[in-house]
Amino acid sequence: MTKLRGLILAGLAVALAGCSGISKHSEIEALNQAQPSGSPFTQYLAAEYRDYANLKNKQMLDYPDAIHFARKGLAASSGDVVMPEPLSDWNLLPKHMEELGTARGRLVNAFDLGARDLAPQLGAIAQARFDCWIEQQEESWQKDVTSCKNQFMDAMNQLESMLKKPAAMPAATGDDMGPVSALDGANGTMKAEDAMYLVFFDFNKSNITAGADSVLDAVVAELHKRGKTSIQVVGHTDTSGSDSYNEKLAMRRANAVKAALAKRGVDVKEVGVEGRGEKELLVKTADGVREPANRRAQITFK
Repeated sequence: MTKLRGLILAGLAVALAGCSGISKHSEIEALNQAQPSGSPFTQYLAAEYRDYANLKNKQMLDYPDAIHFARKGLAASSGDVVMPEPLSDWNLLPKHMEELGTARGRLVNAFDLGARDLAPQLGAIAQARFDCWIEQQEESWQKDVTSCKNQFMDAMNQLESMLKKPAAMPAATGDDMGPVSALDGANGTMKAEDAMYLVFFDFNKSNITAGADSVLDAVVAELHKRGKTSIQVVGHTDTSGSDSYNEKLAMRRANAVKAALAKRGVDVKEVGVEGRGEKELLVKTADGVREPANRRAQITFK
């Protein structure tokens, strides 16, 4: 962490202790006692930050950074979407800036494609290890840098592999928020009418991204395999923006998917579209929150 930021945190902790009788470790204690709420992702992330804050506090005796990550953990435990560390907050060499910048871009892109919802625990591990990597890189703790970096890379490889697989959403469990999937008889395959595919969008955009292409290809392949000819596309938005604007944006997203399917040979007469704006959030948020998992179009067979 930058020296100025570290001094501010340390000074604030001392001020709290001197003025109000609160311990300088109160944020860590509060996180240890917190009952996380929000989405599965924010709950897993709160637990990751809790473990790391305690490690920094008890074993590494790095109180400013321990407090910093405890505060991120408290925000996550309240259900807030907490982003990975920005590079500008850390003193890094140019070669490390480039490497970490690329890594952060991969992580944010995975989140934009819905990784928080599709694999909440793995996404939380990836973010926590990235933050560990950047913090240890500044301090040049080579052993810890390598460990956090390797764990981040492992988590990212798994996340990206999952996001590239255009299979329908799995049944909901305690670890994810996917819709329940009905299985077809003894072979364990999903019934076509219960299959759901998700296409995610960038903020305030309705264009089809490269990451969505494989999902649409899979929809067409499934259409041909199952012999289904009727498709329903429902566009959604996050809670950023007005209701009226989001309803229009949701329709643009649904129509963008319809057009992309048409380019793949699907009869447009067999594709129904509707937009529901921010009415049916995949991840519940307050108004005005830019949640990537909510910026989507859901594709189902009729």
